[in-house]
Amino acid sequence: MRPGLAIGIVLAGVALAAALTSLVWTPYDVTELVISQKLQAPSALHWLGTDHFGRDIAAMLMVGARTSLAVALVAVGIGMGIGVPLGLLAASKPGWADELTMRGNDLIFAFPSLVIAILITAVFGPSAVNAIIAIGIFNIPVFARVTRGGALSLWTLDYIRSAQVAGKGRARISLEHVLPNIANLLIVQGTIQFSLGILAEAGLSYVGLGAQPPLPSWGRMLAEAQTMVTLAPHVAIFPGLAIVATVLGLNLLGDGLRDALDPRLRHAR
Repeated sequence: MRPGLAIGIVLAGVALAAALTSLVWTPYDVTELVISQKLQAPSALHWLGTDHFGRDIAAMLMVGARTSLAVALVAVGIGMGIGVPLGLLAASKPGWADELTMRGNDLIFAFPSLVIAILITAVFGPSAVNAIIAIGIFNIPVFARVTRGGALSLWTLDYIRSAQVAGKGRARISLEHVLPNIANLLIVQGTIQFSLGILAEAGLSYVGLGAQPPLPSWGRMLAEAQTMVTLAPHVAIFPGLAIVATVLGLNLLGDGLRDALDPRLRHAR
């Protein structure tokens, strides 16, 4: 196993373990405000210190991991669930279907996820669900383009032509022959979009468009800490490190999976 892949597994695994553990246990209640213990430095009582409301930062990071990972995972699922079929359709039916799909993707790409989130929030209000929708919509054209590009390269191969001669329809060929052979591309892209989804969720929460109080979020923790950096730097350092470590871990994991799943890279080694 390559060092990068091992590091990625460890970093991503720590974030996942923290999120899963927070479902059953946290060192403190993240909704409990203890003003008398505000802005305490890391200690044996509070491993990572407390924030300006006296909440335990370690507990908030654990629950924040659950929020960030859940939002990113569901958003990637939305993007993959809609984008992959669109990409397969565009590749299997050159012409109006391909053109319509790609121009629709270009339209979505013209609006970053933050702009989409603002539009959704203006109608429905800020929430984690609306953040998921915004990030998920932005992921759709990404998966559609990756799927279409990988599928187009397969439709010219002999075994696909043989399947057509055997009487198989384009939809069946896409599902039985094309999709399994581009699964490695989708897995790697999914890992990359997962890390970008965590960044997007943190960014939306930072500007108040993501998960709302009392649900902790890494991005909102940074936003709340920005005025106290000089007074209590640990309040900003630990959420920032959590975001950096998780995103780095997922990117390293994606690179490692690409090397492991791409047959051309395997042969090169």
